[in-house]
Amino acid sequence: MGRLIKNHWARLITLTAATYQVGAALEGFFWPKILWDFLTKTLDPAVKPIPILQIINLIMGLAFLALEWPLPFIAGSGIHRSIEARLAALPLVALAAALIYQGTNAALYYLVALVVYFWAYSEGEIVCAKPWTLPQRGRPSRV
Repeated sequence: MGRLIKNHWARLITLTAATYQVGAALEGFFWPKILWDFLTKTLDPAVKPIPILQIINLIMGLAFLALEWPLPFIAGSGIHRSIEARLAALPLVALAAALIYQGTNAALYYLVALVVYFWAYSEGEIVCAKPWTLPQRGRPSRV
């Protein structure tokens, strides 16, 4: 049995969350609702009449789908290979997803992915330049 590659696992969780987020944003265009509207109505202008939060969630979800799959022009770039960038962006994306009612599942998945990425970062894992590949082990030199 091999070792668990945590950044691949976190990438799959993030892909799931981003798909949920895009779906939640699209649903939010038709049924706009803030998750916290039972506590306060001050955030209601962020979803209706102008769908600001839905647009933000749609853009962030599509951006994370493009980053995590990744698109050919993103693959191998510094932003794609950086776990630190993901650790910085995931809380913001999770917050945006948590603000709309339909995005609560995506927000929870993003938080799980954040924990797994932090675990991978703390163990020194790297993201390979070629997507979905394993890091190559150094071969012992024969002397």
